[in-house]
Formats: sequence, structure tokens, C-alpha cells
Amino acid sequence: MRCLLTASLVVAGLAGNALSHITKGDGPVRRRKTLGFGPEHPHAVFHSSPYQIQTNGFMPMGPDVDPLVVAERFVTDILGKQLSESMSFKIRKDSYTDKNTGVSHVYIRQVVNGLEVADGDMNVNIKDGMVISYGNSFYQGSVPAPFVNIDTELVAHPHRDYCDLLTTELETRVNEVSQFSGEQVVLGKHTSARVEELAHIHASNCRHQNLPYEVPMSFNAVDDIADFRPALLQFMVAATPNDEVVNDILGNFEEHVNKMVVTPSDHFAPSGDSIEFTVGRVPDTVSPVKVKMAYIQVPSKKGDVMHLNLVWKFEVEMQDNWYETAISATAPHRIISVVDWASDAPIPEPTTPEPATYNVFAWGINDPAVGNRSVAKENFDILASPVGWHSIPYVNDPLFRGVRLSKRKPFFRNTTTTWGNNVFAQENWEGQNSYLNNYRPDGGKDRVFDYTYNPKFTNKTDAQDEAQKYINTTVAQLFYTTNLVHDLYYRYGFDEVAGNFQQHNFGRGGAENDAVIANAQDGSGYNNANFMTPPDGQNGRMRMYLWNTAIPYRDGDLEAGIVIHELSHGLSTRLTGGPANSGCLGWGESGGMGEGWGDFLATTIRSNKEYSDYAMGAWAANRDAGIRNYIYSLNETINPSTYKTLDKPGYWGVHAIGEVWAELLWVVSQGLIKKHGYSEDLFPPKPLEDGSVPEGDFYRPSTGSKKPKVPKHGNSLVIQLVLNGMKLQVCRPSFFDARDAIIQADQVLTGGENFCTLWEGFAARGLGPDAKVEGRTPWGGGVRTNGYLVPEVCRD
Repeated sequence: MRCLLTASLVVAGLAGNALSHITKGDGPVRRRKTLGFGPEHPHAVFHSSPYQIQTNGFMPMGPDVDPLVVAERFVTDILGKQLSESMSFKIRKDSYTDKNTGVSHVYIRQVVNGLEVADGDMNVNIKDGMVISYGNSFYQGSVPAPFVNIDTELVAHPHRDYCDLLTTELETRVNEVSQFSGEQVVLGKHTSARVEELAHIHASNCRHQNLPYEVPMSFNAVDDIADFRPALLQFMVAATPNDEVVNDILGNFEEHVNKMVVTPSDHFAPSGDSIEFTVGRVPDTVSPVKVKMAYIQVPSKKGDVMHLNLVWKFEVEMQDNWYETAISATAPHRIISVVDWASDAPIPEPTTPEPATYNVFAWGINDPAVGNRSVAKENFDILASPVGWHSIPYVNDPLFRGVRLSKRKPFFRNTTTTWGNNVFAQENWEGQNSYLNNYRPDGGKDRVFDYTYNPKFTNKTDAQDEAQKYINTTVAQLFYTTNLVHDLYYRYGFDEVAGNFQQHNFGRGGAENDAVIANAQDGSGYNNANFMTPPDGQNGRMRMYLWNTAIPYRDGDLEAGIVIHELSHGLSTRLTGGPANSGCLGWGESGGMGEGWGDFLATTIRSNKEYSDYAMGAWAANRDAGIRNYIYSLNETINPSTYKTLDKPGYWGVHAIGEVWAELLWVVSQGLIKKHGYSEDLFPPKPLEDGSVPEGDFYRPSTGSKKPKVPKHGNSLVIQLVLNGMKLQVCRPSFFDARDAIIQADQVLTGGENFCTLWEGFAARGLGPDAKVEGRTPWGGGVRTNGYLVPEVCRD
């Protein structure tokens, strides 16, 4: 039974978007409890070949046809006889067209019996009336009767089976350690530390996994399918890290149910996008829980067929987590899936003062070990940040929320602190979720953020106080780096319609009021960082920590690579599967790639024309080798990672998986640099007065008005291809899917001129077209085969 189940369930590693849950410094590590798992979709596909797309003779519809019409007809064509009054689909509002490539990314959600299928996703990519690729995880079985759940004895139990697998794997690894107890000094890094990590994964996900089924059944609402409160409480038992909360819920279950304040969401016209309820006074939450009913796909116990399970979907914001979870609507309320989001009319112009200045480690200086501070200007990009970094409309400013404003007051206000349209940066020594009134430096009317940074050696007791003396320096640096990352990613296509993070979107589309809340020296832990990415229109939250790996303490806010890694979680989560879907990179290979993109982009941004190897987190962790298993390097002796490395027992968690993906991308990028050269500046040229962007030495000469702008150098080109690939790939992508999306991104951007260069890079580390995986399981089960061949057209 267990073998069958492992083939039908994805078992996640560390699902939270944290930089690392194991550091090798001498200080303690605060390990954040995080859940992350869900059913696998063996029927899901991503097709990027024309031969795979011409389904039932579907033909291009012409460049003048609305892409939404093309997508609707294409999906209708694919579904065919499956479509009925009970089974349909809807095109999501976060669909958009990429301004540079002209590719329309259309996102479709399956609807059964009037309810969304939470994991029934299609993404259809269209250019000039032609479908160039699509992904599909729609449910393909028969439609169940409305509001009736399948017998729980017929389907797999994702949470319990997941924990059974973890238990077995943990026992196996513990036995390995005991057999070699005399060699612990040698095996420590490779065995005992990995057992420690696996034990943490097990404790996070499974410590209370049986308790929810011991809820007092005398409570008369337990079997009421219309009452979601028992299901929500049972999830909180599994989710909370606090044993006192667990005991309180189980000991006072009915009392907690009755305390909840349920507010229905009423609409004049029905809307499939609406939140059905919000619920307050839920134990261990920091804001009301959002609730709606939906379906989710669950494999049978044999793993050979998928069934629809009626669930309550909850969005649960806690102190250290922000969960999207699906819980069976009927008792016993099983956790089916859970993703931790913790990894947008003419407007009056503001009166813009002189640019602010900051004494910082300038862009490209990764950390204090590789360069000195200097004074940098508020060098905002006029396309990405039209009103600068310190202006924000009153109506979008949380500090003025609920305040009646005079009609004479200007639309924008100019701030003198680290508070603007893209990011709110401040200290968070208390480690709480509040931020509005937290301390942030004030640069005065001239906005000069020039502060000293010279921490002294102290004893351990005073080390934190010493670090906090320099909070002005820290917050100013965090504000500066975050704004530059915002502007850089914007210029490569992470704009408003793609779901970027801004309070005000300047009438350009997308959902607003979601600037990054960036907390410096967060008091909730040490030696880490994390980023929470809810859907477009809700603020991302980044927490940066002190590192007690040296004295004086080292501040993660001052290591740009860590900040870039965390902000890249927001990038990849919003671009994969569409800006309104934050559940596409939750676990397994897809969750690992979420980590890998962060490492790769941070390493690319800090790289130099003269090739070097790079470590992640080396300065903060006080380790030359950084916090990963290997330094990123072309030298296979230094970094031997290949696709098959994922089969090793130490590669259970998303961070280890991500290392392999980042190394693959690093090798691919160096091939493009060898072919196209290197750009000293990753920022495209600033626009001219008429708004047009000159080619400069950044873009290739244009050959037509409809042709996309193509970066001419290898390091800038690879960033463009990686971001475009995120937009193309399917929700919950595998390594194969993400690879194919990058190759297709090049086809769209350049006509495929780098087809062989890209395949050679992937194949060099085993991800060629002949790579394969059989019986994939999360921990060492399943067999991957490295593929070193390239397509036949490239072999000469």
C-alpha cells in the first residue's frame, strides 16, 4: 500500500519560503514550524511543442482575435464532451499580455457543480492568435453529486500517508547514523545533520497529525457539511507550534467553535471569485480567516484514479506562517493540501523633491566583506517607480487608512522616512506582525539617510544591543536594496499586470495595496530570513534577522544576496500560475525551484565580468562556504550537482532541491555569457522624454516595431529568459516543465537562436532530453536517470 501511495502523493520538504532552516554557525537556529504537502497530479501536463498542441485539429485564429476568445475556444476544444452544466470553466481575471513579448498568459480555473476545483488549473499561452504552449491539471473523471463527498475509505489520506512516509524515512536515516557511530566526525555533515533536518520536517508536519481525529464527536455540528468551524479548528491543531494552544482547543473545542465570529460576504450578483466568509477569533491567528467552499482532487488508495473531494479552503494568517489549505468538508476533517505563503484615468503628478541619498553598500556589493559603503542617490527607474521611492498616494497609504482627507490635499504625499509605494521598511525588534508604528529612520526634508556603521566587539550578552544601535543604517540599506530589486524586476517584466508589489499601480492594471512590508532585525528569530507571498493585492511580508554566528552580530539586511533571495520568492510565486494563485510552488520540485531561482538571481546580480564561484550567505553565516551544500561553480569537483543528485537522501527539503536547480541555471547562464558576452549593468537604459526606451548597449538593434526587445548580453538575456519562463510554465512545475518553458521563452524572444546553447547547458548537468524519473518519491525513493544527450539537431 505504501508503494502505491508514494506514487500518488507529493510529499513536501520544508515548504516555507525561508532562506535556510539549517545554518552552520555557532548560534542557535530558530526553526519555523511549517506545513506543506498535497496530492500529486499524475494526469497533469505541460505541452510546448506544436505537435502536442494541435488537439482535435485546433488551428490558429489570427493575430486580431482577442486572446481570451482564443483561450476559451481552445479549452472548449480540449474538454469536448466533458463540458456540461455541471462541469465548466472560467477565465481568471489575472490573465494578462506581456508588453514586451506580446504573449498573452491566460489562466483558467475548472468549475464543477458551481464550485471551483482548487487545483484544476490551465494556463494557455497565446501569441498572434496561436496557442504556443499550455499546462493542464483539470479533473478528468465523472462529476459527483452536488454537496456530497466521496467515502473517505476509498481515497488516500494525504496528511496521514505523508507522515507515514516521513516516519519510515526518519527511522531509516537514524539507523544509518547508529550503524556508523564511530565515524560521526566524518559523517556529521552528510548524515547526522540531515537526520536533524528530517526530524524537523517530521515534527513540523506530523507532531499533531492524529490529534484532530480525537475531537469530541458529541459536538452537534461536527457532521454538518455547512459548518466549517470544526474543520478550521482541526487545522489549527495541526498548524500551531504552541502546545498550549493545542491543548486548549482540544479541551475546549465547543467553546472555541462558539467564540468564532463569522461574517458572510454578500454580493448583489454571484461571483466565483468572492470570499464566502471571514472568521474572527480563531486561536493563534493574527487576522480574520478567509473561507470558501471548493473541490480538490485526491487520488484513490490504489493511486490509479483521481476523485473530487469537497473541501473548505482557508487562508490563515499566523505569526510565522500564512497558509492556504484545503480541509475535507465532512468529518473526519482531513488536511488534503496546504501551502505556506511564508516561500496590481490620468493621475496628477506629485511635486518631486531632489532625489534622496543613502550611505549604503551600493548595488553589486553583496556584503561588508567585499566592499565599502558609499553615498548613492535615489536612482529610481522612471518606468518602474514613476514618482520615486518616497512618494505614495494618500488613498493607498496605510497610515491614512480611515482618515477623512481634505479635497484640497494633493493626490501624493512625499515621505521623509523609509516608506514609499514599493516598500515599507522598519525595525521589528518585537517580532510581531505590527509594522505601521514601528521605528524607521527619518532623513529630514532633504531625505539624507547617512548613518554610521561601526559595531564593536562585545560579550554575548550585549551583542544584540550593539547591533540595534545601527538600526538606521540597517533599515536604510533594506529600503535601498528592496527598491532597486523592485525596479530591476519590473524592467524584465514583473510589472503591475504580472502581480508585482506596489501600493498604487498608476492605472496600469493589476491589484493594488500590496507593497512589501520589510522588517529589519526581526525579533522572532536568528540566522534566517523569510518572505510571505499572498495573491496579488495583499502585502508581501519579508522578515530579515540578525545572525549570531559572530561577534559583533552580523545583520542579514546588509547581505544583498539574502534580501534578493527573499524578494525573488515573491517574483516566482506571482509569475508561476498567475498573480492571483500563490499555491503553485508549495512543495517538491516546484517548491525547490522557488528556492533555486532566488539563489540563482542573487548570484547573477552580484557576479562580475571575470568569472568567480559564489557562496550563498557566506558573510552572515561567517562561513566561507556559505549555508548551502556546495558553492555555485562550473567546476564539477567543487559543485558536482546533477539532476540525479535529487535522489540522494540529503535532498529531501526544498532548499537542497533548489540548490540543484540554481546550479543548473548557473551552468546554463555561463553558456549564454560565453556566446553573447557580459553586461556590466543589468539595468536597461532609462526611457527618453517621449517614454520610449533606447537600445543603447543593452538591447539588440530592433528589426521591427512588433519585435520584442532582446537583451544582447548573456547575463541580462538569461534573466529575461528565466522570468519569461516563469510566466509560461504550468502551475506546480517539475524540473522538466521549467526547463522546457525557458527553452520556449527563447523561441518567443529570439526565434530560438539559443536552442542548442540552452540544451547543452541543461544536459551538462544531466537534464538533457533523455533524462527521466520513474516512481518519483520525495526521499530517495524513485530513480532518476541523468540525460546528457542534446537534441539531434544540436549534435553536430
